Amino acid sequence: MANVSEETMMFRPIADKKNVAETIKEVSEALQAKGYNPIDQLAGYLLSGDPTYITSYQGARTKLRHYERYELLEELVREYLKAAK
Repeated sequence: MANVSEETMMFRPIADKKNVAETIKEVSEALQAKGYNPIDQLAGYLLSGDPTYITSYQGARTKLRHYERYELLEELVREYLKAAK
């Protein structure tokens, strides 16, 4: 039988150095590269939560799913309001 430790181990996720805006930009570029309309695809994902709206090309789906949908929406609204000033 394997030696099993009775101590509790703590796992810490590796911090993602990229911010939400950079991730959205990278995902948008990956969607465009595969011939998709990034606005339609991102809107579909944000409304439904269905990750298949986002291509797996260049790890776009994985990158985007590091964030909650509300975090993505917050960033989009923040940038929209900043541009509207």
